[in-house]
Formats: sequence, structure tokens, C-alpha cells
Amino acid sequence: MDRNSNGYTFLFAGIMVTVVGALLAFTATSLKPAQDENVKKEKMQNILASVGVVVDREAAAAKFESVIKEKLALKEDGSVANGVDAFNVDLKEELSKPASAQTYPLYLAEEGGKKFYIIPLRGAGLWDAIWGYVALEEDMNTVKGAVFDHKGETPGLGAEITQKWFQDRFVGKKIKNASGKIEGVKVVKSNATPNDVDAISGATITSDGVSAMVAERLAHYQNYFDKQK
Repeated sequence: MDRNSNGYTFLFAGIMVTVVGALLAFTATSLKPAQDENVKKEKMQNILASVGVVVDREAAAAKFESVIKEKLALKEDGSVANGVDAFNVDLKEELSKPASAQTYPLYLAEEGGKKFYIIPLRGAGLWDAIWGYVALEEDMNTVKGAVFDHKGETPGLGAEITQKWFQDRFVGKKIKNASGKIEGVKVVKSNATPNDVDAISGATITSDGVSAMVAERLAHYQNYFDKQK
């Protein structure tokens, strides 16, 4: 075939596309198990971080097993959904269901002789999804710690929810009102009550998203916590 012809050019391009595509597909398939394992370990790191346990990725699995004593998958009425692995519950998928049909993961942790309740979160920021974990003290009201992350918030503004200085503002805050009803923690410009934290300047929508996420997710654990009294 004439190498200067259009036919040869198209044939060569087609072969290269096929070969490169096959190599990329093989690489992606080969790396997926390692990627999935890294995602799992990162999730463990974030859950542990909510109770102040900071470990590197390789130590996450062992530490997770020693700190997390129970993984519960709850129904909205506060009962346990038997046979469901709480760690594998996908909140993105759960949020597409009616509240009554969702599964609510809960991690019971023990660290330093104290017991904590860790609740996974997921909501909406300015541009895309935000998520995280809130850990509560044994009184099921006081925040021990919080960890937040995002998919596409603005650097220097909404993306600051990932910073320790912002997450530390939640420590010691209360999630219930005087009557014992869960209200969450509000991210506002003036933290006038025990349920408020200072908002991020210039990131009102992301701050509101964090408030809404915390309030909406935690409210579903009211029945479970009431049963623990």
C-alpha cells in the first residue's frame, strides 16, 4: 500500500487508536483493585480522623479495626437493618431513595477509654457534592470532631471546608436543642448559639450546604439515639 495515500493514513490511525485503546483499557482494569483499596483506606482514614485518630494510609486498616467496635446499618425508625454492611453503604445512592427506604450507616468507636458515634454525611455545595463525617461524644449531642471533603468547590473559598481550622470549629458544638431534638450545627456569620460555627468568608452557599447536610443527615438518627437513653 502506498504510504502516502489517504487510505494508508486512515488505516494506520485506526490501528493506533485500537492499540492505544486496548492498552488503556488493560491498564485501567489492572489498576482498579489497587485504586479500590486506596479508596477504602482513605475512607477509613477519614472516619478515624473524625475522632482525632490520624494515621497514614497503610496503617488505616489495622487502626480502623481496633478503634471501630461496631458498624451499624440503621433504618429510619432506629432499628438495625440486619445483613447490611454499613461500610459499603453508598450515600449517593441512598439519597436518591425516599427517607423511609434509606439505610443510615453508624460507626461506634472507642478511643482513649471513651465511646463515640460517627455519622457519615453527604450533601450539595455550590458546584457539586460535599461529604464527610461527624463524630459525637457519648452524650450523643456534643461534637467530638468533623471531617469534610468536596468534589468541586472553589479553591480558597468553599474548598476551605477541608481545612483543619474550619473543621475544628465544630468541636464541642451541640447538635440538639433544649428539648432534645436534633437540629445539627449551623454554619453562620455569627455563632450566637451552641449550635453555630463561624461561616467561611465569601463562601455562603457552601457554608449553607454544610449546614443543610449536617442537619438533614443527623436528623435521621434521632430515633436511634432516643432508644439508647
